[in-house]
Amino acid sequence: METKIKIICLFLLISIGTCIMPQKASAQGVTVSFQVFYDELSPYGTWIDTDEYGYVWVPDVASGFTPYSTNGYWVFTNEGWTWISNYSWGWAPFHYGRWYTDPQYGPMWVPDNEWGPGWVTWRRSEGYYGWAPIGPGVSISIAYGNSYYVPNNQWTFVRNRDFGRRNINNYYVNNSNNITIINNSTVINNTRVDKSRNVTYNSGPDRIEVEKRVGKKFTPVSIRESSKPGQNLNKNQLQIFRPQVQKNVSNGQKPAPSKVENISNVKTTVQRTAESQQQKAKPPVKQQPTQQQHPTQPLKQQPSQQQHPAQPVKQQPSQQQHPAQPVKQQPSQQQHPAQPVKQQPSQQQHPAQPVKQQPTQQQHPTQPVKQQPSQQQRPAQPVKQQPSQQQHPAQPVKQQPSQQQRPAQPVKQQPSQQQRPAQPVKQQPSQPQPQPQPNKPPKK
Repeated sequence: METKIKIICLFLLISIGTCIMPQKASAQGVTVSFQVFYDELSPYGTWIDTDEYGYVWVPDVASGFTPYSTNGYWVFTNEGWTWISNYSWGWAPFHYGRWYTDPQYGPMWVPDNEWGPGWVTWRRSEGYYGWAPIGPGVSISIAYGNSYYVPNNQWTFVRNRDFGRRNINNYYVNNSNNITIINNSTVINNTRVDKSRNVTYNSGPDRIEVEKRVGKKFTPVSIRESSKPGQNLNKNQLQIFRPQVQKNVSNGQKPAPSKVENISNVKTTVQRTAESQQQKAKPPVKQQPTQQQHPTQPLKQQPSQQQHPAQPVKQQPSQQQHPAQPVKQQPSQQQHPAQPVKQQPSQQQHPAQPVKQQPTQQQHPTQPVKQQPSQQQRPAQPVKQQPSQQQHPAQPVKQQPSQQQRPAQPVKQQPSQQQRPAQPVKQQPSQPQPQPQPNKPPKK
């Protein structure tokens, strides 16, 4: 029985080993051609065919993009300082091939088959670290020789205390100081040889030196092979796709992009700058809906402004006390019916508004009614002033056209007023009692 159990355990161990070993071998020994670059990078840029470098990739990025500077940072791994790009396609152009800058179209990437943590040349000076992309066809031995030259504006420098930050792009030194820093700097020649890939690269500044200048320790991040294109940094582990790339294919089929554009169809840096400025100008358009609330406020304020005409209406009784008195004095003025008949048409335009406002102003008429007796003692003066005050009604007559925009309402209300002629008849008997008082003074 024990022998059977041992046999079963041994069989399980062998089966597990056979399952694990091929996975490791396949992960470390994946071999691809340049076709993987052509296929995986096509959605993120444009491939063009050049006479000097062959197929070259132009990334679809905003103006100001700089390789090994924009949207990324350096992390110390077991293979040296490795560039971690925040672009989803960063696993390829920053670890394979070389970058160069076209004066009209900006940075372009030329594929190659060697993997490295970052194909840049390093420099140090008193208080600064700097790096710059290595151009196409330039080996490490040439890049760190005295004859190799990189334009001053392509260097990126940071103060040594800021090196190793995850948000290092916020600490770049203005490139106007590059000439001074470069003239006082020396090359960092810290080369390594990857025997498994037969690749020589520069691992960047010494970690112990950086820790002294920065004032903190850097735990090396381990690199793990990924089975599909991409990269992911989680805690102290970087999973990245870095297969063995062959330049020549044995089956004779030459790799090529599925779509190759003419360079004249590629957007220049000037065009990309103009597009980025147009995109910055769009936020005010999105803010307009928040500004559309302001027109609603004046609409809400209009009722508060409509109260102002109501106030002159309330003030009009103080000014209209004279016309109000002749209204009650109409029995004495009924001897001249022709005048009120002529005045009534001009006053028939106003009753439409007081008819609506009377419900809110019905409390105030009682006050002028009480004040009228004190003013009814002098009926003769308002009667004489009425001709002079009839000139003022001409002004509201001119203002009435602005109020005549709502003639339909008084027209509809006039029939409603004509249906109740009995009300003014009933009110007149209540008003004839104060009328004899103003009639008695003229008799005296």
